[in-house]
Amino acid sequence: MDEVQIIFILIYVLTILLSATKIIPMSVAALVGALLTAWFGLLYEVFTYDTAIGFINVQLILLLLGVMIVVEVAERSGLFRFGALYAVKLSNGNPSLLFVSICVIAAAVSVFLSDPTAMLLIAAAMATITKLLRYDPVPYFISAMIMINLGGTSTLIGSVSNMVIGLQAGIGFTSFIEYLAVCEIALWGITIFALYMIFRKRLGVKKELPKYNPWESVENKTLFYRSILILVLLVVLFLTLEGLGIGAEAVALGCAILALAISGSDPAEIFKKLDWETIFFISGFMFVVGGLESTQILGDLSAQLFQTVGQSPLGATLTTLWVSGLASSFVSNIAIALTFSPIIGGIAGLNSPAVWSALVLGTNLGGATTPLSGAVTMMGVGALKREGISLSFAEFTKVGVITSLLQLGFASLYVVVRFNLWV
Repeated sequence: MDEVQIIFILIYVLTILLSATKIIPMSVAALVGALLTAWFGLLYEVFTYDTAIGFINVQLILLLLGVMIVVEVAERSGLFRFGALYAVKLSNGNPSLLFVSICVIAAAVSVFLSDPTAMLLIAAAMATITKLLRYDPVPYFISAMIMINLGGTSTLIGSVSNMVIGLQAGIGFTSFIEYLAVCEIALWGITIFALYMIFRKRLGVKKELPKYNPWESVENKTLFYRSILILVLLVVLFLTLEGLGIGAEAVALGCAILALAISGSDPAEIFKKLDWETIFFISGFMFVVGGLESTQILGDLSAQLFQTVGQSPLGATLTTLWVSGLASSFVSNIAIALTFSPIIGGIAGLNSPAVWSALVLGTNLGGATTPLSGAVTMMGVGALKREGISLSFAEFTKVGVITSLLQLGFASLYVVVRFNLWV
């Protein structure tokens, strides 16, 4: 490890510490880290200006902005309040049933939509539900973040890291499901049970619900129906046009423009309501991760590790699972997928369905260990902050570590049995 790599590791650690301790706002902490990354990166010629621009995933930022605008317009129409009233009515005031339902819906939605999109939609509904029932929103938000991160693990389009791995490994859509669907379904049950046991005392008490008609909460039915149309259009286009080469960010921005055009709302007021702090935090943090990746330290360490265990199928698979899982707790799982994929593909002893499946599981399951593990957790923390609730790094991490270790432990058992690695 040379001097430059040590500097970039220290910058990354500093960013984490500033964000965790909240000495300064999280967005400012990420921007400080980005500034130091740019300064030392250019000083030591680790990267160029042109390369540095690519550290920020502009497609993700545009996707977030587009969906935020659509969600804000839908929120103004009363759509989420309407849905929340129905959800509360169906649960009959039972917080346990409501909690399990939210967890399942959060995971299921993320199978079809990108994780950031799912987080925005679920967060808007949860905020309304917890306000209506005066429940502590923290258990519901944390659980939704973890379940959204877990959802979509077994599909090629479930996450960006899955797409990276699938393309590198040559694993098709049906093969993804064949290898991992059973594992994901089991993980849903295990994770929901663990979350319920952790939060059962904070879910609230069953309440006697007054008789009410959810339609009474809708003041502008024209905007209400238009919002439904835009959301349905957003989902349909996500599921169809991306397969034709049209990016998700283009779909989101197109729907956002349509929402602004037909809502009749003042665009300036909508723009004020967008979560700009989360946008700046994610942008700055992506820049820090991009600088760290440019030092090649991740590639060097993983190549040395895998060269050692590559001759043992069992050792290679479990090492891939745990190293990628733990690494994804601190570094973007996209970066981990991009780093490990060429290494696995280039070492004969590693290039097998078992190891590729382990990489998929590791990069997904490690993505909700801390509030800084990925875009979903960052956005969830931002959504809570908009509700006036500050979620500490330690409070989330305590839950994230438990669920991640449970998930990785079960995944270890699964890959050994599924691919007959004990033989």
